[in-house]
Amino acid sequence: MEQRVRRPTRLEGEVTPPGDKSISHRALIMNAVARGTARVTNLAPGEDLLSTVGCLRALGVPLTASDGAWVVTGVGLAGLKEPSNVMDAGNSGTTMRLVSGVLAGQPFLSVLTGDGSLRSRPMGRVVQPLRLMGAQVWGRDGDTRAPLAIRGGKLRGIEYALPVASAQLKSCLLLAGLFAQGATVLKEPAPSRDHTERLLRAMGVTVAHEARSIRLEPPISPLRALDIQVPGDMSAAAFWLVAGAIHPQARITLRQVGMNPYRTGVLDVLRAMGARLKVGVERQVGAEPVADITVESSELRGTELGGDIIPRTIDELPILAVAAAMARGRTVIRDAAELRGKESDRIGALVRELRRFGAQVDEQPDGMTIEGRPTLEGTCCASHGDHRLAMSLAVAGLVAEGETSVDGAEAVNISYPSFWQDLSSLSVS
Repeated sequence: MEQRVRRPTRLEGEVTPPGDKSISHRALIMNAVARGTARVTNLAPGEDLLSTVGCLRALGVPLTASDGAWVVTGVGLAGLKEPSNVMDAGNSGTTMRLVSGVLAGQPFLSVLTGDGSLRSRPMGRVVQPLRLMGAQVWGRDGDTRAPLAIRGGKLRGIEYALPVASAQLKSCLLLAGLFAQGATVLKEPAPSRDHTERLLRAMGVTVAHEARSIRLEPPISPLRALDIQVPGDMSAAAFWLVAGAIHPQARITLRQVGMNPYRTGVLDVLRAMGARLKVGVERQVGAEPVADITVESSELRGTELGGDIIPRTIDELPILAVAAAMARGRTVIRDAAELRGKESDRIGALVRELRRFGAQVDEQPDGMTIEGRPTLEGTCCASHGDHRLAMSLAVAGLVAEGETSVDGAEAVNISYPSFWQDLSSLSVS
């Protein structure tokens, strides 16, 4: 599907971003292994969440959609059933990695696969530590890629240094630790989002942070089912934050956005670039803080991104690259090699597509260097089947001269099915 975009006279209005995708996955998975019934509202739309729903149903978990919410009847840590067929995680790396942690503790055989993109993404980083905990795990390409076959069993807690700052890897091992004998201790090279830890604590599990070390004690009583209202996704809000900052006539308000400190890196970066942002009063929704955010047209300047800020902005780096293309001066993104293992090679693909707009971008092994310029030129570009690239290129089209066409625009359905409608509602001719 092709979508055409032109620069509107103004961008203005309000948007409530879809529910946070990371929290949505975790809310379903953790309530599935809890005891009791939970109602989860404002779940992220899109195909990724349906992949998690499908896997949990295949494991015998009752999930029903009711009045805009999902009702999960937890079966407890020992209540999952052996699936009768291969489970399909679709395009969702979160589904595959987190469900793998749960399956590692189950006394039966499971097979997890996904679409072509997911089968090409690295899985060795979860296979190795799950084996250290006592699970039997096999995969394609030397046990580094899906499909994954997992025969779980009696696990033991381990002390493990994570090779990368990855919330998905961390969450996989914490979920496996629920089924282990003894504590699971994880050491992070840099902080990563802590949605899993917050939900586990709210469900009665002892999870302690100490510097960059996380210690989980296996629960002695069942996890408590937890009703959850999912906050708006900061990663989805980021597209409109950048659009509002780089468009010359813009004022956009984002409602009910999750303000988890490990997810607000994009706000820190945009402030450092000179964006005019106003964050309203924070309030607590369940285990997470939320707030409204307003952005106005801004004069951005280049910046440097690396080190600890990268795990806090990993999903927002494509749209931040668009901001950098419109900023004064040079922006350097480094320490972000993780982007090459996403739904696409987000470094290589983004560099090629931004160059189509006339942006001056140099590719680096772990990032890119961008020389900002005052204008971009409308062009024909491609999403590479990647939802974040599709939306980032659309935002570039909102400020480019002339018309931009985005091929593969349907990729937004992975995480933000209403993206094109929201773009239209904010565009004023």
